[in-house]
Amino acid sequence: MTPLHGVGHNGGPALDGGVSYRRYLWKNARKGLMGESLPIEVIRRRVRRAEELGMPYKSYASIRACTGRDVIGFLFSSNALRLIRQGDQMPPAYADKLAQVKATRLVAAHHPLVPDLIEAMEGIDTAAAAPAPYAPWSTQRARLSALLGPKLPRAGVVLIADAPFEADWLMAGKLGGQIEAPVFFGA
Repeated sequence: MTPLHGVGHNGGPALDGGVSYRRYLWKNARKGLMGESLPIEVIRRRVRRAEELGMPYKSYASIRACTGRDVIGFLFSSNALRLIRQGDQMPPAYADKLAQVKATRLVAAHHPLVPDLIEAMEGIDTAAAAPAPYAPWSTQRARLSALLGPKLPRAGVVLIADAPFEADWLMAGKLGGQIEAPVFFGA
């Protein structure tokens, strides 16, 4: 019998025998490794780290659980910072929040913004040209790789995006997670 699905489809749940037993083994192995819950000291440390990063604990915990890495940087789109035209300034609340973030702060600047001028702004570590909207995957990946550099682990970087097409950067850049700008900035 030929499958009804095409290339790229995972075929749905496994139908072979032993699925429930493997699930049982996996749950027990995880429980043995982690215990029933994390120690309170670990949770307190992670809550403090989330506060240092200026992000909600729930978002921090889910990104950390999915990637297995601490968040070490943020990639902001210029749209997320409300920088649309040359000469625009970040809203004061956004600038204050960026100044408090204890992580690498990168900005992908959309055309016609000049990355060097954005990089000169307070609270921004590095800026570079953003991938064009709906650019081919390889172009997006190349632009993001140039911005992130060779030493920054991709899974430790969180995307702060505002426009729908910026969500593609998460997969193209192999980033750790995404938070919408209004959630991050509390707008």
